[in-house]
Amino acid sequence: MKKKVKIANKYIGDNEPCFIIGEIGINHNGSLATAKKLINVAHNYGCDAVKFQKRTVEDVYTKEELSMPRQSIFGNTNGDLKRGLEFGIEEYKEIDRYCKELGILWFASCWDLKSVDFMEQFNVCAYKIPSACLCDKELLEKIKKTNKPILISTGMSTMEEIEKAVDIVGLDNTVIYHCTSTYPSQNFELNLKVIKTLKEKFDCPIGYSGHEKGIVSSTIAVVLGACSIERHITLDRTMWGSDQAASLEPEGLRKMIRDIRNLEEMLGDGIKKVYDSELVIKAKLRRKNFA
Repeated sequence: MKKKVKIANKYIGDNEPCFIIGEIGINHNGSLATAKKLINVAHNYGCDAVKFQKRTVEDVYTKEELSMPRQSIFGNTNGDLKRGLEFGIEEYKEIDRYCKELGILWFASCWDLKSVDFMEQFNVCAYKIPSACLCDKELLEKIKKTNKPILISTGMSTMEEIEKAVDIVGLDNTVIYHCTSTYPSQNFELNLKVIKTLKEKFDCPIGYSGHEKGIVSSTIAVVLGACSIERHITLDRTMWGSDQAASLEPEGLRKMIRDIRNLEEMLGDGIKKVYDSELVIKAKLRRKNFA
């Protein structure tokens, strides 16, 4: 029996309802109003949580990276873009208040040590290790010390790198997510059978974080044993932004959650039984009974 991980009043684990995360990330494009609309979408269609991304821009990127030319809605440099996408204390206070009002959980992927300290002000329910930071030993150790549930994305990572990350954070309060870090991912890159490989290797819940178009992959992931699904969400995939094309629009999110919940009902509990609705048919059609 795999361990279960408790996040607030919910559990991630085998025989629990699939824990579904709407990854808002940076798809708010620096707009709190857009962020709240995305929270509404996630809440209305049945997500268990929404997730953001938090960076201390000057710590995550070098001066050279920030000064590189890059045209965006925020200006002409990469730094203009990165700073424009970053929410501060006032925005997150409102996000915290709004999510509590709706009754939906929220947390963030932290890309640096200061961002963990920032998020600790809100007593978030969990932390996500982004694929880009899976090998950041200091960050892993910092998040481990919070004693919060840790969700690890494994995009662009070898099995050896995943094992080293697990050595640091442990398995008692950890969920590992199979992931491919292309935006959007192509079908041949999804390799969904890795979910089974991870379930066999690690004694903890296994999830799936997808960046592909469409929703069938997420339901297949649940069939293969994923007990949590994370997908990027957007109001409109044609909006400006690097992650929009790899995101689900509201109707896609609704259909994905509908299909996962229907699938859970179809899969049942694995115990063979005769249903009451079969008894009349059994009495009519069964040719012989064992003596």
